[in-house]
Amino acid sequence: MLRYLRPAAVSAAVLVLLVANDASAHRLPAALAGAMAGPAATSASKHRVTVLADPGRARLTIAPHTVFTGSGFDACSAPPLGAMRVWRGASPYGAVGIYTSGSQRACAQPELTREWVREARALGWRLMPTHVGRQAPCADRPDKPDRIDPDNAAAQGQEEAAEAVHGARVLGLGPGTPIYLDIEAYQPGDADCAKAVIDFAEGWTQALHLAGYFSGFYSSVDSGITDLADAARAGAAPLPDAVWYARWDNRSSTDGSGALDADQWPEHRRAHQLTGSKAQTWGGVELDVDTDQLDTLVAR
Repeated sequence: MLRYLRPAAVSAAVLVLLVANDASAHRLPAALAGAMAGPAATSASKHRVTVLADPGRARLTIAPHTVFTGSGFDACSAPPLGAMRVWRGASPYGAVGIYTSGSQRACAQPELTREWVREARALGWRLMPTHVGRQAPCADRPDKPDRIDPDNAAAQGQEEAAEAVHGARVLGLGPGTPIYLDIEAYQPGDADCAKAVIDFAEGWTQALHLAGYFSGFYSSVDSGITDLADAARAGAAPLPDAVWYARWDNRSSTDGSGALDADQWPEHRRAHQLTGSKAQTWGGVELDVDTDQLDTLVAR
């Protein structure tokens, strides 16, 4: 329904969706609802940037949060609990990325339920909730045809955040949890495409903050992460609280692989996907997984 609304109407509708299930926790003055709808285009050096109001950030600066530092993995489908139990004891991993929401997830999630989340956390696993929705306008991904509209990018980001918050709540993942926006690799060097992605990420971040969730952003170093870092240097805001970058160099490091300055997303706000999907066997149980090194926010 939201995709047919004008940007201002989308912003208002997203605000309603985000607060409806927890009115006492997220009740805001009417003036803040108006602030949601007003992207202010500004210029900074060579980059065109958008600056949005961020009425939810103040609460998140003092919100409890959880950080995990160590090795992890992500899998297209959440593995069965039996496999998670074996891997928790036999593998070097302590965190797992799970695809909690999004219309363009590549795999079904028959195992991923509120009970799965509860049991996995009881085993000691830390979780990285991930949302796969619209992709970059210039992405060459026939398998993910739904793309960001550059003229409506911030509002679409807000809309996807509302869907992601709902998905997290269904699984029992409440405020203080990060949700990572999955933007797959796209053609670098296209300024209009990059701006659409960043505007989308800003709307996503703004709406997640308003709901009490941290904002994460996953992408390739060569496209989304480079564009996000450039936007940060140029003054775009609000940008995600944590970045998860893909560079399959098999290096267990979160140094940014040359894309991030030392002062960008420091202090436990980075994760690195260092290998693509491959079969691994631990404790006699085989799974196809991507490998990650984390020093970042994970689910509360």
